[in-house]
Formats: sequence, C-alpha cells, structure tokens
Amino acid sequence: MGRKILIVGGVAGGASSAARLRRNSEDDQIVMFERGPHVSFSNCALPYHLSGVIKEAEDLVLMDPELFLRQYHIDARVNNEVISIDRENKEVKVKNTITGDIYSESYDKLIMSPGANPIVPKIPGIENANIFTVRNVVDIDRLNQYVKKNKGQDIAVIGGGFIGVEVAENLREAGYNVSLIEAADQILRPFDYDMVQIFHKVLHDHQINLIIGDKVEGFTADKVILASGKEVHANVVIMAIGIAPETKLAKEAGLEIGETGAIKVNNLYQTSDPDIYAIGDAIEVYHALTHTVTKLSLAGPALKEARSVADYINNKGTINKGYIGSSAIKVFEYNGASTGLNEALIQAMDMKINYDVVRLILSDKVGIMPDAAPMHFKLIFEVPTGKILGAQAIGKGDVTKRIDIIATAIKFDGTVEDLKDLELCYAPPFSTAKDVVNYGGYVGSNLLNNEYKQVNVDKVRDLVEADNYIIDVRERYEYEKGHIKGSYNIPLSELRERTSEIPKDRPVYLHCRSGQRSYNAVLALQNLGYHNVYNITGSFLALSFYEYFNDKTMGRDSIVTEYNFR
Repeated sequence: MGRKILIVGGVAGGASSAARLRRNSEDDQIVMFERGPHVSFSNCALPYHLSGVIKEAEDLVLMDPELFLRQYHIDARVNNEVISIDRENKEVKVKNTITGDIYSESYDKLIMSPGANPIVPKIPGIENANIFTVRNVVDIDRLNQYVKKNKGQDIAVIGGGFIGVEVAENLREAGYNVSLIEAADQILRPFDYDMVQIFHKVLHDHQINLIIGDKVEGFTADKVILASGKEVHANVVIMAIGIAPETKLAKEAGLEIGETGAIKVNNLYQTSDPDIYAIGDAIEVYHALTHTVTKLSLAGPALKEARSVADYINNKGTINKGYIGSSAIKVFEYNGASTGLNEALIQAMDMKINYDVVRLILSDKVGIMPDAAPMHFKLIFEVPTGKILGAQAIGKGDVTKRIDIIATAIKFDGTVEDLKDLELCYAPPFSTAKDVVNYGGYVGSNLLNNEYKQVNVDKVRDLVEADNYIIDVRERYEYEKGHIKGSYNIPLSELRERTSEIPKDRPVYLHCRSGQRSYNAVLALQNLGYHNVYNITGSFLALSFYEYFNDKTMGRDSIVTEYNFR
C-alpha cells in the first residue's frame, strides 16, 4: 500500500520533487498545493517578459495541473494555500483562495517548498508610492500591463541584485526611463568590486540612471528620496532589495529555524520533524567552501534538493556535498558568471585563508573572428596548495562555459595545476587553442612559484597619485591613443635596448593592453637583473573599465588621457 505525500509549493522545488517521487514509485498518492494560480513556472525568466523577449505571460508557465495529472498522476492544486500543519495528527489545513473554503489533508510525508517573499520594508511614505514586486507570473503580468497602459513612465528599481538588474535592463529595453538604486557601493555581490565596474559602465552606457552607495529613506507619490538628499522621479517603484525565506508555516508548526533565519534541515533535508522535509529558498544549506550554513536562492540547488528528498523518501541514498553557489547573468550585451568564493566574501567573513588572484583578459575566441571580444577573468586560489576557491568572468562571449569548468574543478578539489592540463574543445568560432581557463592555470602556477610579482588595477590610482614609476610597454601608436598620466612609453619591441632608462633603485610597474606583453616584459627585466618589477594585471583595458563609471559619476579627475574598452 502506497503512502500519501503532500508538497507545499508548486514551483521549481515542489514540482521537481513531485515528478521525481512519481518516477520512484507508482504506488504513492502525491498531492501538491500552490497558493498561486500557476505551478511549475520559470521565475528566473520573469523579467524577460517586460522587454517582450518572452511575449506572453502564459509562456512563463511550463506545466499545468491537468498535465501533471495526466502525465504523472499527480494531484496539483492551484489557488490552494496550506495554512497550518498539525504535526501530532499528521495533517494540514488548506484554504481555497478563491472560495475561501478550508479543508484538511492527512500525510505520511510532507515536503515544504514555500519559497521566499520579496522584502518590502516599512519606509516612510511607502503607502503613497506605486509599489510593485516580482515574485511570480501574476506579479510580472500586473507590472507589465500597468507600464504598457501608462506610457512615458519614469521607473525606479530599488535593489541591485540579480532580479533588480534584470528588471532594470528589460524595462530599459522596452523604452522606459529607468533608475536603478543600490544602497551598497556596488551591484551584483557575487562579483568583486574590481570586476563589477564593467557592469556599472554597461548600465551607464545604456542610459540607466545607476545610483550606488545611496539608501532609500522615503517616498512621495512620484519621488524616491535618498539619504544623500537626492530625489529620483518615479511613477512606478519596483522593490527588489532581496527576499526573505517563507518560514511562517514552519514557525507556527514548531519546526526549528536556523541561524540564518531560514528553515533548519539536516543533510537529508529533514526538518526537526523527521516526517517533514524542506527544500528551496526557504531553507539554509551547507556551503562547502566557507564550511558554514547559508541561504542560497538559486534554481539549480533547489532542483538538486528536490531530487535528493524524493530519493531519501524512497530509501535511495545520495551524498549531500553542500553547495558552492554558481550563477550567471546577462546585462545588455555583456554576460557574467561566478562561482565559489570571491574576495569580498572572504574578507566579510574574516576567513583565515591565504589566497592569491589571477586577473586575466584574453580574447574569448580567435582574434580574427569578427565577433571575438575580450573576456575578463578572475580566479581565486589558495596559497600554497593552489586549490581553486572561486572565479568570475565577464564578457560578450560564453562566460558560462568557463565558469562551469571552474565550478566543476572546485567540486573535484581541483588546483591551478589541474587547469593547465585540461583538454578543452577548440575551434576559432568558440575559443582559443589555449583557453582563458588554461591561462588561469598557467598564471596561478607562476604566482605560486613566485616567478613574478603583480598588482591589480584597483591599486593603480594610488600608484599614480604617489608618482610611482609606471612603464607602458605598448607600441607608440597605442600609447598615443590613450595612456596612464605620468607613465613612460617603452614598447616591448624596444625594451632591451632602453633598459638604461629603467631605474633599479625603486619599484617599477609595467602594463600593456591586457597584461600579456607586460608579463613578458617583467620576465625579461628579471632576467636582466631587475628584482623590483611588477606586472599590472588586466593592464590598460581593465583599468579603463575599472575607472570609468566612478570618474563619470563622481566627477573626479581621470588618471588616463583616454579610455580604451577594446
């Protein structure tokens, strides 16, 4: 005789666990409750309806209750909200949100996948503003219908996380005037400050009014008031400052809440009640690199958790290795991806890790291909083991391929030496023969072996202001198109003949366009007896991206005569 398994929540985690449960057994009765009108919709794709990339709101819905019943023999009940759990009698109370009727359902096992709710703080005047949030198909359809009916809208998006940036991008693509406001000093926290400046520039270039480091302190009917005193005109305000795990049901049922404020689960995703499991945005998970519990609002982990729970319930053991957090985003013509640790997280958690950084810019494919473009790549590794801790990539090409490789290497305890040895697919339209991932291994190994010294582009302004000796090893015509103020132009092609111009009694910093020629120049000088030479990682190209947005928005003096972004 089969069991009765109830599932609270019918989106990614809930729907996936239901389908896997059915694949494991034809005997069980499976009932899934979703308080909204849709099950199994693509919440990650919601912003793309605003620009028309996804034309109809209905296209966001991947499955409906009738299909669930016919294909999987799963009873998927939409507009049905589980309002309480009676653990002693093993039953739940359910409210039909259309009729208001309340009924009870018993269970043998219960899976909770309630997700998370958008955070809407009680900011003064918020009741006067035209506030929207983005959580489900109903939300995005309501927002889209409203802005379409009210053309010429000024729209403010509050919050520079993934949803906030994607909503801002798609509204701008649709032709609206958009302000994106973030209280922190940067958007998109999975990327380090030096890398995210690329996205700051991209948003600025596309006429999004990007405001960072300024907190919302109030609203009027058509304005957002910031801590700086600045006022942003907005007929529509979209709150995207973050999400909070939906724990109300769990708390009222007496289930244990973890230190992060999410539902506490063990390695089997069991709550403090062994017959109740929890998955998705509502739970805290083990981070395999920080060795702490964390909240991880990503679809991939939610689906893995769903499969694992369905297997555990059916006595199929799987190992829970924890998560490292891998994510990707498109911001207009640029793509970004990250995995594992970044420098900001290491410092914020005061992790006692000795690490070093590889910062590269290489072509994402063979340079003569018409769509070849620079790819910015940052790799973080442990010293002295060389163990890979994290990576970030931003460019116009396929960044996810590179970061997926790094994520895989991290899962297999890979090192920078391993990256050197990877045999990756190559053809001119896809990559270079030695991919940026391989180069990450080469550079990381060189740094581990103390073959040369480097500084990152975020230190260059300090070097310039302190009147340090900086050599630009690009050719003269490149130097004339734009260079670091006060730098000396000694092209790599002339370096060996002009060493008399290079001091040995003070540090010397070398750069080129991307860091490759200056690396060769550093090695040449070392072989000629120079011991205090440094390569500027990322060089002039990375420096231009790093400096541009702050120069333009802060009104500060530029340290370059002209920027170069190619």
